[in-house]
Amino acid sequence: MQAPDQECRIRAVFFDVDGTLLSHGLNDVPKSAREAIKKLRGNGILTIVATGRHMIEFSKLPISDIKFDRYLMLNGQLLLDSDLKVYAGTPIDKGEMEVLSRIFNAKKIPFVLIGADNRYINYVDDTVVRTQNETKGTVPEIGSYNGEDVYQILAFVPDKQKKMLDDLLDECAVTSWNETGIDIIPKEGGKAAGMKRFIEENGIDRSETMAFGDGENDIEMLEFAGIGVAMGNAPDPVKAAADYVTAPIDDDGIAKALTKFGLI
Repeated sequence: MQAPDQECRIRAVFFDVDGTLLSHGLNDVPKSAREAIKKLRGNGILTIVATGRHMIEFSKLPISDIKFDRYLMLNGQLLLDSDLKVYAGTPIDKGEMEVLSRIFNAKKIPFVLIGADNRYINYVDDTVVRTQNETKGTVPEIGSYNGEDVYQILAFVPDKQKKMLDDLLDECAVTSWNETGIDIIPKEGGKAAGMKRFIEENGIDRSETMAFGDGENDIEMLEFAGIGVAMGNAPDPVKAAADYVTAPIDDDGIAKALTKFGLI
């Protein structure tokens, strides 16, 4: 772990969105975080979004006006350049999609299937509405699966059903982003896999990266980064996976950590 206040050689910083950059209390990015990102870019350090959201949702958030160098969407399943153009992706295995599509069509669990350009849900219940309201998300239109590539699935379920899905799926990973919201992605995917692909393409060493996160789906990213920073509002397992725990999002956590490590 890099000691705070010691300058470090960081060339790229990866940011989760919800609870890390985007405060649901403020429904905005804290001013200190906005200024910190601007300073990072001014110092020649690459800034990369790493979120479970699709660009359809991201573009409607009060963060879309901030300029980043790259975007790892859908937990690293879709990689977008600075002009928001998709240049790489990792879809869910077709055999696994046969199982998942049967669950989708049975309409016993609310499922959102997410492709490169669209997303749709099988049905909407109170859990979907409540969960999306809590996270400032939007409810997709109802649609049907027709065999297209799917990069991520959202399921709105309690913990007991999360475990059932995790046990059922051989080629997918299941992680939580809310008490009743989970992500289903390919096992070889995830934010760390998206980070790895990005740094390899840009000649950046793993030790030259920093990542910020607050959720279960950020753990592997924090562990992969040269310096993993957990927000003060993160649960204990996320903090345990990090090299450093900063202040909460609403207490200028991002700016404080970047200052401690001499990046701004």
